[in-house]
Amino acid sequence: MFEFDQYLGFLAFLIILTMGFWLMIFLVAIVPYWIGGSLTEFIKEKRAARKEAKETEVNKA
Repeated sequence: MFEFDQYLGFLAFLIILTMGFWLMIFLVAIVPYWIGGSLTEFIKEKRAARKEAKETEVNKA
């Protein structure tokens, strides 16, 4: 039969396996979405800054 140490080892294995599973779900699903949103916002800010610079340049002339 199982001894208590084997039972604790099995529980530790299950906990580590479950943590790894949820970490992989997080890395595969949430991180790319986060990076994509950050890049989109960065590009929007660059376009707005470029548009504003053009408008001030036209207003000066």
